[in-house]
Order: sequence, then structure tokens, then C-alpha cells
Amino acid sequence: MGTTRLNRRLRAPRAVVYRALLSAEAVQQWMVPDSMTSHVHSFDAREGGAFRISLTYDVPTTVGKTSARTDTFHGRFVKLVPETAVVQVLEFETDDPAMKGEMTITYTLADAGDGTDLTGVHENLPPGVSPADNELGWSMSIDKLAKLVEKR
Repeated sequence: MGTTRLNRRLRAPRAVVYRALLSAEAVQQWMVPDSMTSHVHSFDAREGGAFRISLTYDVPTTVGKTSARTDTFHGRFVKLVPETAVVQVLEFETDDPAMKGEMTITYTLADAGDGTDLTGVHENLPPGVSPADNELGWSMSIDKLAKLVEKR
């Protein structure tokens, strides 16, 4: 099982970043790599609350995990520490054994001068998910998160 780690300084207060991690509307805007569209089916942002999200490739492809063009995943919020941490467990909806398995994503927020240091750890990547590809997609998403929170 692979792990991806990401660190990013955001020019926004922790409270703003934390809210963007837990807002369905914000997540639909930022938690999507380039060349994909996001759809949040459900999103209950509380400990034990569930979510379900689909990411669809803008151009027809055959690399989707759930269908030829779509990656759908569902999960739950395991731990929420206001303005400090968000821990999620999620898994792809797929028949491909190489893409199955629960993954854990932990976002940690810390004060950093006039902004926030975000540390993200994506653990237990299924064997069919390349850590390099995961890191690239996650970096694209965090770039969108930065644009979203820094404009407020």
C-alpha cells in the first residue's frame, strides 16, 4: 500500500481553510484534478458523517476506476478537530481488485505567519493507484484549494 504526502503554505487563515475542507460546495470546486469535473452526491461533514463524490474526465477515456470516464468514491469523516485536522476514510466504487481498499486521508493545519501550513497524508493507496499519479492529482486539487481560500 502506497502513501502520498503533500505540504503547502496557504495565504489564508486556518478557519477559512478548515471550512473549505468541510463545505460540499467548496469541495466540489477544489477536490478535483485538472481535466475532470466533480459532482458531490452527498456530504455530511461531521464525525461519522458520510460522503460520496464522482470525478468525471472531461474528455472520453478508458482509465476511470468506476466506469470508463468516472472515479466514484465514498467514505466517512473519522475525526474532526476544529481548525486543526480532518481525517477521512474512503474507497473507490470499483470492481477492479487492484483499486479496492480503504484509504485514509489526513489534513493537518498549522499557523504559518499570515497563513496556514497544510499537511496532507494519503495512506493505503490500493496497488492499482500509482503514488506519482496520486500526488499529481492531489497537487492539482490543492492548487485549486489555494486559489479558493486565498481569494477570500
